[in-house]
Amino acid sequence: MEDLSIPVQAKLAAAWTSFMFLYIYVDYFHLHKPGVIDDLRAGVIFVLDISPALLTMMLASVAIPALMVMLSMTLPARVNRATNLAVASLYIPYSMINALGESWDWALFYGLSIGIELLLLAFILRSAWTWPRRTASPATLAVSLDSEPLRTPQQA
Repeated sequence: MEDLSIPVQAKLAAAWTSFMFLYIYVDYFHLHKPGVIDDLRAGVIFVLDISPALLTMMLASVAIPALMVMLSMTLPARVNRATNLAVASLYIPYSMINALGESWDWALFYGLSIGIELLLLAFILRSAWTWPRRTASPATLAVSLDSEPLRTPQQA
């Protein structure tokens, strides 16, 4: 088995994808807490009245990491690195805010979910921060991938 080098862009997109799955499922499982649905029916989230502005802000908070999946694969390296560093840095305190006002009864749920979110954000920050300054030339990559010569589909 051979460990191939994975491009930084793919690592970042995978991390943002994992972050999004976790982010969405934490919100979904939160709905199972006693009283949450009753509060939603009463028009309240946490201590905030449900309004178009609140829902728009909530949509933006989910849309940004979702867009980071695509942006991590398509932005030029320099802009990509800066964008990932900025967005991941902003989401660290934002992720921790989810635990505000929660009782210790829910400490394991929020500790685990926020802890994993923070690990993913740390991975994104590390990957973006340590992004290689130079890339190997295609000729170097071809030689280093395998000593076996490339074959055309007819030769395989």
